[in-house]
Amino acid sequence: MDTTIESTSPDRLRANLVAALTAKNWIRTPVIEHAFRTVPRHLFVPDTVTPQQAYEDTIVVTKRGPDGKSTSTVSAPYLQAYALEQADLRPGARALEVGSGGFQAALMAELVGPDGHVVTVDIDADITGQARTYLDRAGYPQVQVLHGDGNLGHPPGAPFDAIIVSVEAGDIAPSWIEQLAPGGRIVVPLRMRTLTRYLTLRRSGDHLVATAALQCGFVAMQGDGSQLARRVPLRGNDIVLLLDDPTEVDAGALTAALDQPRRDVWSPVTITMHELESFERLHLWLSSQPRPFGALAVDRQRTEGLVDPQDRFTCPTLLTSGSLAYLTMRKIGDDRWQFGAHGFGPDAHALTADLLDLIAVWDRDYRHAPAPEITVHPHGTTPPPATGQPQLVVARRHTVIATTWSMPAGAR
Repeated sequence: MDTTIESTSPDRLRANLVAALTAKNWIRTPVIEHAFRTVPRHLFVPDTVTPQQAYEDTIVVTKRGPDGKSTSTVSAPYLQAYALEQADLRPGARALEVGSGGFQAALMAELVGPDGHVVTVDIDADITGQARTYLDRAGYPQVQVLHGDGNLGHPPGAPFDAIIVSVEAGDIAPSWIEQLAPGGRIVVPLRMRTLTRYLTLRRSGDHLVATAALQCGFVAMQGDGSQLARRVPLRGNDIVLLLDDPTEVDAGALTAALDQPRRDVWSPVTITMHELESFERLHLWLSSQPRPFGALAVDRQRTEGLVDPQDRFTCPTLLTSGSLAYLTMRKIGDDRWQFGAHGFGPDAHALTADLLDLIAVWDRDYRHAPAPEITVHPHGTTPPPATGQPQLVVARRHTVIATTWSMPAGAR
């Protein structure tokens, strides 16, 4: 028997992917496992993608814009498994997917069964055309594929027991809330001050409460409701500052600051690579401060020796108009890293000191505390004040997002 062919067959590759997702606890329930074992992911990618590539636990780019950046992808399998576990789709359920690709809609169709209904919508006609082709050839003609603005949902198909958004959103569209069935869930990658969390939202009175949150990255939503983060190029596309609120900076001064000596300071706080939850918690803590804040996105290969952020995609950054300080790390053991701060500009000394102070407070009071509560309120309303607790309130076009931290144990 030719074991090489057998080991690289789509069935074997799919089984290996399911085993890996289960071992890492991304797949947690038998129904999700069955769906992933059933749906042939290699039929939902461009023909230039090999079966081996299709079954890797990473994204597959399906379209790029004129600048070469991806505008549509098949999401990484671990994120799709996470979203489906959170959505808790049952046989007979009605589900809406915002941002099409085909594969996740097919997984949803497996979960809701013949008595359920899945609608997937995308603003890009190329993508919906691909999705329709992929779904048909994989044997899922029952999935309804629509070309349109996902911010509007699909009123004829409502109410939906689950709405899964597969693109980064800057706000919660009113239509999603209006079209959600009682007890339903919205699973959405929501950007809050440049940092994106995959939130599971459920109704609680007049607002939504996040029952789970996971750090993630998705291609940005398109259309009138996209509300994109602002991009401030400091060195072309090699170093870009992302801003997600009214914070104003002097781009020329920040660019000039990068030509000045860098200030490096180090914290006694350390972390291991296995503490994923702590990483997420620290990023969210830094973004929750009521002060100018942004994120750096860098091309490490082209900026080596100049900047070395902890995260090259969205690294937490404290700001003044013409200075910045970002989170960094250095390895100090086989599996231990030390937090620090790099600063540029005339306020680098103060900003790096502030960043180290915030890391120390997080380590002392919030590193092992419960995750902050994230709530989404109707526009024009005021979230309940958090007396004695850190709270960040971000106003969007349609909603107000509040991140409220638990009071430290010693302060209760």
